[in-house]
Amino acid sequence: ARLAQRIVHWLSTQTGAGRAYEVDLRLRPSGASGLLVSSITGFSEYQDNNAWTWEHQALVRARPVAGDAEVGRAFEMIRRQVLARPRDAEQLRTDVIEMRDKMRAQLLKKREGFVDLKQAPGGLTDVEFLTQYLVLKHCHAHPALIEYSDNWRQTDALVEAGVVSEADAEILIDAYRRFRTWMHARALQNQDMLSPDGVFAEQRTAVRALWQRLLLEQAP
Repeated sequence: ARLAQRIVHWLSTQTGAGRAYEVDLRLRPSGASGLLVSSITGFSEYQDNNAWTWEHQALVRARPVAGDAEVGRAFEMIRRQVLARPRDAEQLRTDVIEMRDKMRAQLLKKREGFVDLKQAPGGLTDVEFLTQYLVLKHCHAHPALIEYSDNWRQTDALVEAGVVSEADAEILIDAYRRFRTWMHARALQNQDMLSPDGVFAEQRTAVRALWQRLLLEQAP
């Protein structure tokens, strides 16, 4: 646990050249009240029995990036097993919508004449949530959906699986690419993620339409 604390400190300390990574320890099993380090067995049991839907959304994007190769392989096996199991489609839809609404209520930044490109309707997080929802809904029938952990290739896999059309995928990928490019440039300049209102209006409108059709209108 002390080693983990030191690593987090090294990664997140603000230096003259910026910081390497912002580490969010709330994403560990059981959140802020959970152990900083858990065993592979404990992690597996938590994912099977206690994890929330949003934590499985995080697994969609998760991947080992450093450390022991054997631990990385064990993690990847757990990830695949958890993601590949069938889900109640209506409960999944409800959970994703509720979490998205909660995030927007807590995190959306507002300024006259600007749009929070990450949290606003049709913004980056909507693209990510929509992709994660579709992956979780269909990956039990299409294991290739969890082969990659990045949003772009998962969207391509959704097309290959026949889950979304090429036209819908193009909208999602184009918006994601434009949003990410702009946001990376802002982050490098230590600036916020508020874009002038209207700059990405076309992309945000298209994403909102997909959110409505592929998620909200799926209610029975």
